[in-house]
Amino acid sequence: PTAVFPLSCTVQNYPWGKMGLSSEVAKLVASSDPLVQIQPDQPYAELWMGAHPRGDAIILDNRIPQTTLGQWIADNPACLGAKVKDTFQGHLPFLFKVLSVNTALSIQAHPNKELAAKLHTQFPEHYPDDNHKPEMAIALTPFEGLCGFRPVEEIVSFLQNVPELRALIGEVAAEQLERSGSNDPRGVSAALRVCFTRLMKSEKKFFVDQLNMLVKRISQEVAEGKDTSTSNGDLLLRLHSQYPGDIGCFTIYFLNLVQLEPGEAMFLGANEPHAYLYGDCVECMACSDNTVRAGLTPKFIDVLTLCEMLNYTPAPSSSKIFPAVQSQLDPSIYLYDPPVPDFAVMKIEIPASIKLYLVSAVDSASILLVIQGTAVGTSTAAASEMTLRRGSVVFISANESISLHLSSPEGMLLFRACCLL
Repeated sequence: PTAVFPLSCTVQNYPWGKMGLSSEVAKLVASSDPLVQIQPDQPYAELWMGAHPRGDAIILDNRIPQTTLGQWIADNPACLGAKVKDTFQGHLPFLFKVLSVNTALSIQAHPNKELAAKLHTQFPEHYPDDNHKPEMAIALTPFEGLCGFRPVEEIVSFLQNVPELRALIGEVAAEQLERSGSNDPRGVSAALRVCFTRLMKSEKKFFVDQLNMLVKRISQEVAEGKDTSTSNGDLLLRLHSQYPGDIGCFTIYFLNLVQLEPGEAMFLGANEPHAYLYGDCVECMACSDNTVRAGLTPKFIDVLTLCEMLNYTPAPSSSKIFPAVQSQLDPSIYLYDPPVPDFAVMKIEIPASIKLYLVSAVDSASILLVIQGTAVGTSTAAASEMTLRRGSVVFISANESISLHLSSPEGMLLFRACCLL
């Protein structure tokens, strides 16, 4: 029976996505299917590769009776691998994506399992399921995001250089953070929680006035050719132009700016505050839609829940870069294996000198995405040979492999999402 097959995946046209063919998502889709018309004035934000009900991939093999990957897995749960099937109740535990970010995504955090279950019971219209949602982003182009709380000395420096920020937080909370000593991490976290909560819960009229004053002051300083880095001026003006009057603009003084080069990753565990700002990445996450938002968004925001749940441990931005480990068995593979059971991602870089490459079997269903290069793929579990090119996506059942017969002079770059229990 066929257990390896190509997929046609769902595109999400969220307004924050890059437009037309400036989007990596659009480029991949256009390359994989020449019949697709890319609209130049339409945002191409996300490509969903998986069996999520809101974006279930279509099977591109007319000999398979099921239409979508989700239906096929439901009928063939053994394809997940025995351990994965048992652990995740017969469901594919991850959703694999490509993101093309043009304007900032909302400031958000994802709940842990316990909080997700509670939120889902209390507010099912805002929290659609009871699962946690750890996620990992791997840059395809230079990628930037806000992630986790900055070291306290950086936040204190902003409190001293940005009077509008200090006004919102209040003197008492600001001094509490300034006095908190590095020898008392719990005291630091408590002070940080008070400051951040004061900011996020400040009165709308008051924070809009302060934000306008700040933007005006920084704009004048820029016009006079002054250095505005002590007020994080460039990023403030950029976010304010995208979301004028939004409280999220002030979070840049609390959260790390993380800049990833292609191939670098960040892992976002439960309760880690984050917002992607710009760039293209592949992302893998546990299969959930639970997001607690509090700014840089027109969507439902839940400031109280967010401020309660966050991890208030300060750390430098360099600590947010998640390392890939080169495989001992196959030097073409770099493994990104985060501290959660739901997913792992392999980056496979096949050099131009290799003309035959085996995508080896793992004891888990996996999804393979081609970023660069072309090959013909053959598998004993595939109905026929498959042409793999930029943008191709293939589902590989547990314990099946694919032989790639490379036809491109430049080698290949692939990403493969799986579950390594």
